[in-house]
Amino acid sequence: MLPAPSIVEVAAAVITRSDGSFLLACRPEGKPYAGYWEFPGGKVDLGEPLLHALKRELLEELGIHVKHAYPWIIRTFTYPHATVRLHFYRVLEWHGEPHPYEDQELSWQFAGNVSVEPLLPANAPVLRALDLPPIYGITNAAEWGPKAAAARIEIALQEGLRLVQLREKGIQGKALDAFTREVTALAHHYGARILVNSGTGNASLCHEFGMDGIHFTSADLMNLSKRPDVEWCGASCHNAEELFRAEQLEMDFAVLAPVLPTSSHPDSPPLGWRKFARLIHGSSIPVYALGGLRSEDLAIAWEHGAHGIALMRGVGQVRDTGQKA
Repeated sequence: MLPAPSIVEVAAAVITRSDGSFLLACRPEGKPYAGYWEFPGGKVDLGEPLLHALKRELLEELGIHVKHAYPWIIRTFTYPHATVRLHFYRVLEWHGEPHPYEDQELSWQFAGNVSVEPLLPANAPVLRALDLPPIYGITNAAEWGPKAAAARIEIALQEGLRLVQLREKGIQGKALDAFTREVTALAHHYGARILVNSGTGNASLCHEFGMDGIHFTSADLMNLSKRPDVEWCGASCHNAEELFRAEQLEMDFAVLAPVLPTSSHPDSPPLGWRKFARLIHGSSIPVYALGGLRSEDLAIAWEHGAHGIALMRGVGQVRDTGQKA
């Protein structure tokens, strides 16, 4: 039996400007996959801390000094010449203007509209993840009433919300159909995506109302045999086993809860930020934090590796961050 190939550890940077654009670099001549576009970064030296490697590589390659970098997702990919484990960080603040010090070409791009090619094969799932916004809003018509719930969702959409989950287990029949139709129309009017919770509806409802995907409850996730044929899939998770299953099924993202005490699940012990960070460390898909959070908690969620935060009772407090996480 051949020995398992060693894994090359790589620190990779998603350098993001306030308009949501991120930086890609074209690999110069003399390197494997010359002419291919990738996220800036490079190999981690033996024993070197990941964040130190990231800062060193960006200073050497681009001449910038990183001020704030948040851990994000980790992707492993096998190329013909090596197996690499890419530790992605989101870099939102830095000093200096990126300059191609290694004769690489640079280009600022937007998720969902990347105009440079070819891209390194490992980057496709990362670009899709970057198309997910930092705030995930969840409807609550059962508590607020359909009219007030739709009004709060519209206010949030006006203020920048771009991802909505229709989660309604307390209304049914014509009332649910009317609310689904209204919120879906609102989301699409503002350019947002809307997913239906699997406890509220299934793929049939998703297709009937022209919704963008399905968000699976943890129970439905664990009983799922394969990813359904819809554009976007999310999943609710509460432990490491469920997170692993979400990765196996190639969900686009997961939501891990509850992070803090929440009135909707008073008997569920909160994870706290440290345990939340431990559970999602190494995740290959983006993870939103949920439970007792407000829009002001976005920065602390980023610091602990979250893609962003999910809000239900706090959805009316959403503010546009100016960033695509």
